Amino acid sequence: MLMIRAIVRPEKIGLVLSELLSADFPAVTKMDVYGRGKQKGIKVGTVFYDEIPKEMILLVVNDEDKDDVIRIIMKTARTGENGNFGDGRIFVSPVEEAYTISTAKKGL
Repeated sequence: MLMIRAIVRPEKIGLVLSELLSADFPAVTKMDVYGRGKQKGIKVGTVFYDEIPKEMILLVVNDEDKDDVIRIIMKTARTGENGNFGDGRIFVSPVEEAYTISTAKKGL
């Protein structure tokens, strides 16, 4: 199992979640986050923004589904044909175990 964490622009989150649901990946956790990337923030005129609002989604998938989920997120979260700074980031981490609390069952 793998945990996929994706940080995307707020205006793209609805499309990303809709596409994941359509592809049969309904189980996600979504939260508002703030941060900055390699560009160290944004300067607009004389104002510097170093905490930029983003959305983070987390989902745990079977190893064989990783490429499909990443493809969906990349396709739907990208702005413009070639993407732009601030479109986001995807992180993939191993998950050793998962349990459903209501049923006490192990696994997804």
